[in-house]
Amino acid sequence: MADASEAQTKAPAKATETGGIAGERLRSLVERIERLEEERKALAGDIKDIYVEAKSAGFDVKVLRQLIRIRRQEPAEVEEQETLLDVYRRAIGM
Repeated sequence: MADASEAQTKAPAKATETGGIAGERLRSLVERIERLEEERKALAGDIKDIYVEAKSAGFDVKVLRQLIRIRRQEPAEVEEQETLLDVYRRAIGM
């Protein structure tokens, strides 16, 4: 009988651990990711609405997206791309 009670006391402290994985910790991580994914969807919808607003105000959405992409880049990278674009245009006679 002493052996059976010793086996029970040596059981893992967390009953949610399976195969060395802490279930509660994993659940917490998954729920946080799911919450952020929902926030991302909401933000994407908001951004889409702003593009619709810009289009209805007469702005070219394609150019607006390009402008935003350029603003994310480092100034040196933008300058290098513009220089190459200029070289390529001259090379083909534009």
